[in-house]
This record gives sequence, structure tokens and C-alpha cells, in this order.
Amino acid sequence: MPLTPALTEQSLDRNSPTAMRRTKEEAEKTRSAILLAAEMLFLQKGVGHTTLDQIAKTADVTRGAVYWHFENKAHLFHEMLNQVRLPPEQMAELLSADNRREPLQTLRDICVDALVNLVHDEQKRRIMTILLFRCEFTDDLREAEDRHNAFVRQFIDLCEALFQRAAAHLQPSMTPRLAALTLHGMVIGLFSDYLRDPELYRPEQEAGPMIDAIFRGLAREWPLSN
Repeated sequence: MPLTPALTEQSLDRNSPTAMRRTKEEAEKTRSAILLAAEMLFLQKGVGHTTLDQIAKTADVTRGAVYWHFENKAHLFHEMLNQVRLPPEQMAELLSADNRREPLQTLRDICVDALVNLVHDEQKRRIMTILLFRCEFTDDLREAEDRHNAFVRQFIDLCEALFQRAAAHLQPSMTPRLAALTLHGMVIGLFSDYLRDPELYRPEQEAGPMIDAIFRGLAREWPLSN
């Protein structure tokens, strides 16, 4: 049976590039609203105490819409993390990419930049706060925990490799491995303190001197002489 003109026009409209683009944009807008709602609720209540119903209500969408975009809360949490490059991930990537500069200076600058970037990226601060303080790593979030731990280990291993290249500059009691573990622990402490209380220190003015103090404890002399 031939389609009526009205139905034909409706079908063409629905499948036109403009309509398809609008549908895709609306779907992306819904997905973004769900992610933002989850981010805010995770920050406020904690991941374990936030339900998909609460996320749907906050995003002003149906629960079905949440399941259309995300398999479960773990998938939603994982996609939230994927929105930003977290400091450990960024630092690991930069350490992997930069082999030309003096290794200790490279490492120092990466640590300072990572702290300063927290000031300028509000979403990164929120997600890092969720990861460090609002996330109970239950069984359904094990993949997210494994991902985080893998990047921590990668960062420590890359730091160790850089310290190995500059081993002649290290304090006598410091092996490259000990230096890497020390740096990681102290830098994560600075991240945690700032996220807990942004008034505690000013990264733009004070991150450099604080990181330099750490390196003075690791290297025989700091800054290194040319």
C-alpha cells in the first residue's frame, strides 16, 4: 500500500539530516545532564549513597533515560571519570612523552603544573574530590579502583625511571625507587590537602616553593647546577 503524502513527509522529516542531527544533539544533552547530576550528587552524598533514581530526578529525566545511556552506576561512574584527565593520568602521560629535558627538572615542573591546574579546572577538582574522598570502592566499582591504582603505579614507575637517569644527583640514602615513592606520597598529600581545604595554600604562588623543598630533600643540590 502506498504511503500517504502526510506519512511520507513525516518519515522524510524524521530521517532528514537535520532531524537526525537534532535527535543526536538532544541525546547528547540528556547524557551530559545525567553525568552532571551524578557528579554533583556523588560530590554531595558519596558514590555509595547515591542512587540512579536520585540521579534521574536531579537531571530531570526518567530512570529509563539513565539506563539508555549507562548500563549501571559503575558504568556511569566510569564515564564521569573519562570526562577529564585526572592529575595522575596527565602526569604519567607527560612523563612518558618527555625524554629530552633534564629529568629532575621535568619531573619538578610536571608536579607544579598539576597542582596549579587544580585551581583553574573546577570539574577536575570535583571529580578528583569524588575519587579521593567520596568514593567507596565496592565490588561494582572495582574497575574504577583498578584503573586509578594502575595509573598510580605507572606514575611511580615512570618517576623511578627518571630518578634512575639522574641517580648521580640523588642523596646517598635515596635509591630511585625510594625517591619515586617519596615524591608520589608528598605530591598526593598536597593534592588531598588542597581539595579538602582550598584556602590552605595558594598553588599558583606556593606550589613551586613546596615542590622545590621536596626536591631539596631528594637531590644532593637543588636546583641542579648547569
